[in-house]
Amino acid sequence: MKNNTLYGATWLDTLGAWLLALLWVLPLAYAFWTAFHPPEYATRLALDAPWTLDNFRRAWEAAPFARYFLNTAVLVALILAAQLVLSTMAAYAFARYRFPGSNIAFALVLVQLMITPDLLLVENYKTMGHLGLVDTLTAIGLPYFASAFAIFLLRQTFMGIPKELDEAARVEGASALQILWRVYVPLARPVYTAFALVSVSFHWNNFLWPLIITNSVESRPLTVGLQVFSSVEQGVEWSLITAATLMSVAPLLIGFILFQRQFVQSFMRAGIK
Repeated sequence: MKNNTLYGATWLDTLGAWLLALLWVLPLAYAFWTAFHPPEYATRLALDAPWTLDNFRRAWEAAPFARYFLNTAVLVALILAAQLVLSTMAAYAFARYRFPGSNIAFALVLVQLMITPDLLLVENYKTMGHLGLVDTLTAIGLPYFASAFAIFLLRQTFMGIPKELDEAARVEGASALQILWRVYVPLARPVYTAFALVSVSFHWNNFLWPLIITNSVESRPLTVGLQVFSSVEQGVEWSLITAATLMSVAPLLIGFILFQRQFVQSFMRAGIK
């Protein structure tokens, strides 16, 4: 009876995994089909349908994709660099120093994890307006420079590192920053890699805040630039939309395909589920 129960649970798990996989693959398969075939085949399947790259050419010419790609790459790199530097210092302070109000400060960091960024759109917009940063890449990234998620992950990792390593480094004459850079950061490398993947994926695909804070092509990322294809007066051209979408997500897909083993290992070592 016990073996049957276990077998039934495994069978149900496998079926659920296949259903979830289909839910993810089918839209992607439709996007590939539509992007690589003429517009008349967007709503019907045909084995003799001709393959073409014309949709990608038309999509590239319909919007300044080169500028959008540059803006997105700069934005993602800027946010990630700021998050890693600020979160590392904050996590090290919470893990190794005791100061008045440290527990309250860390509790406030945890509370921030419960607040969705969408609730702060109005206040963030007012702040960017007072700073004169509206319609700039800095305005898009500034609200995300400090990451409570990264602080929490790194603090838990740093607390698991033996304090004897600190003492040994101090005996050798290392300063607090040298200890952080030479001892803690290398030992937490899997956590940094795992968080970097989460951060890059989120900010590469972020849409609402960049849409609100930007007005010009010079500061728009890819996600906002894609909306030009959904405002065609003569109707929505799914071939152009899917081609533009595939171009925008191509860097993430290619990166995952090439480094999927490293991605999975980083998450496993970091303990992120």
